Amino acid sequence: MTPPKQQTLKNHASFDPAYHAFGSIAILANLIIGIIFVVLSLHAQLLLSIWILVLSVALLILFIRLRTYPLKIQDRIIRLEERLRLDALLAESMRRRIPELTEDQLIGLRFASDDEIPELVQAALDQHLTRKQIKEKIQNWRPDHFRI
Repeated sequence: MTPPKQQTLKNHASFDPAYHAFGSIAILANLIIGIIFVVLSLHAQLLLSIWILVLSVALLILFIRLRTYPLKIQDRIIRLEERLRLDALLAESMRRRIPELTEDQLIGLRFASDDEIPELVQAALDQHLTRKQIKEKIQNWRPDHFRI
């Protein structure tokens, strides 16, 4: 079994070609074909054409939701994991400030090594850093190979 490659800011996003490339193109093509079919069938088989368009829109919505719902669940789990991790790693004075961190900041902090956490949490709170800004400050990337 090949070990996972080293993660960095540039390569940490996941891409599933079957879903992101083929699925996206197929769903969008289906919607476009449905619209064309309605336009071409304005006088004949209008009800069938409209139904095909409705199903095309439903498939597009389903396709988008199949990606966004698991991501929201993943974000909730990350929030919990990071709050527990911060509770274990931060000094008492900083632990009280954990609730001040936004969901976006907690998600950005998940890639930081344990040694970097206190400094990054302080910067995130004081400078109101975004997820991207936090990730850019990380020196020792902590990979997450279990992302969806």
